[in-house]
Amino acid sequence: MKIRVFGLWLGLPAAMFSLSAWSAVETLQRADLMSVYQAATQNDPKLSAARHSYQAQTEAIPQARSGLLPSLTAGATSEVTRLNRDEPSLTRERSGTTFRANLSQPLFRIDRWYQLKAAQSTVLQSELELSAKEQELVLTSAQAYFETLRQLDSLAAAQAEEAALLRQRDQAQGRLEDGASSITDVYDAQAAYDNARANRQLAQRKVDDAYEALSRLTKESYGSIAGMGHQLPVNPPTPNDSTTWVDTAIRQNLQLQASGHAIDAAEQTLNQRKAGHAPTVDAVASYRKGDNDSFGYSNPTDFGRDGYRGDVAQSSIGIELNIPLYSGGMVNSQVRESTERLYQTRDEQEERRREVVLNTRNAFRGINADIEQINARRQSIRSGLKSVEANKVGVDVGSRNVADVLNAERQLYAAVRDYNDARYDYILDNLKLKYAAGTLSPDDLNVLSFYLKRDYEPSRDFLPPNL
Repeated sequence: MKIRVFGLWLGLPAAMFSLSAWSAVETLQRADLMSVYQAATQNDPKLSAARHSYQAQTEAIPQARSGLLPSLTAGATSEVTRLNRDEPSLTRERSGTTFRANLSQPLFRIDRWYQLKAAQSTVLQSELELSAKEQELVLTSAQAYFETLRQLDSLAAAQAEEAALLRQRDQAQGRLEDGASSITDVYDAQAAYDNARANRQLAQRKVDDAYEALSRLTKESYGSIAGMGHQLPVNPPTPNDSTTWVDTAIRQNLQLQASGHAIDAAEQTLNQRKAGHAPTVDAVASYRKGDNDSFGYSNPTDFGRDGYRGDVAQSSIGIELNIPLYSGGMVNSQVRESTERLYQTRDEQEERRREVVLNTRNAFRGINADIEQINARRQSIRSGLKSVEANKVGVDVGSRNVADVLNAERQLYAAVRDYNDARYDYILDNLKLKYAAGTLSPDDLNVLSFYLKRDYEPSRDFLPPNL
């Protein structure tokens, strides 16, 4: 059986095109890009951990705000009082319970105010970091998906190359038996076939690894996924200007925005530490009621057993001023520490800004380079097909030998692999550019899904049509 590719009969056995690991499950429902992404949003442990981290961080605001709100405590004390006296002789034992309540309202606590402002900035930072993780998952899902397709196409190309070189080996063996070629041609063909077979085995392992990466991300097992059709438009970025993309990234990159709030939090923390030298003012009130012995009153009197033995109530309200004078150098040390933390945060933001600029420019250049590669590799495949056919004819007429055919075959399938690599690089570089600019969203995956081919068969569709 022969398979026609690009209008040329290469004589590749159909059996060589069957993909071992996943072809047995073609009857199963094929996963697509959006289903993989949706499974990842539900099962990715990194995203789940980021969500829990954000929810925990939001509690910093009510915790900091509590330092500015009233605090009320209540309690009770139950005790036994024993009185012994020598002159006149008297022994007395009583038991009683005292109830108490205390209220404190901060009036001037500048350190706690700065603590609240720092907590608010930290929560904003955490919220943006969570959004960045969600955005990163869009890119991570696409990378895992298209890396799997890349390896499937690479496996299909490796199987096609193995089949072609096997045929060349058999033909060389036949020519040797007919006396039309030398043993050297047979050895060359055998070596090329052995190398192609080893490459096919390596490609199969990479397919299995790619499916494992998908499973790790989504906690799902996949037998096959929808492929990317060759009709995907290949266009330069809009706008096709790196400076515009860099400016957008500096304004909208979520991680860069989060680092700005980290600086705000560090500045407020520094103010909080400096406020450790400031006085504090609180309004305080208390109420107590219980046995008079608990309040320090003497009972009974010196003249017998008829002294007052009832309960006593006591209440107070006032303003409490505290002025820090010396705390062993703690405040000054904390100020120095917070100052260095602020410098550290600013340096980290600058590092993040440079990284964002670099990633944006690299992705932008990558897209334009990928477009050139796609067009060049497509033309290279056309030339490779003609070269293979011409060398085969040359062998038949004696102007070429088997080594020329083998070299042409290897160059052809190398061009095919490079073409498919450029296709997937183009897709991922587009997503990376949008991620760096802070504009990546699940809608971008929806757009790509429009060009997915559910009946994509790597052994048939890894080659571009209409060449």
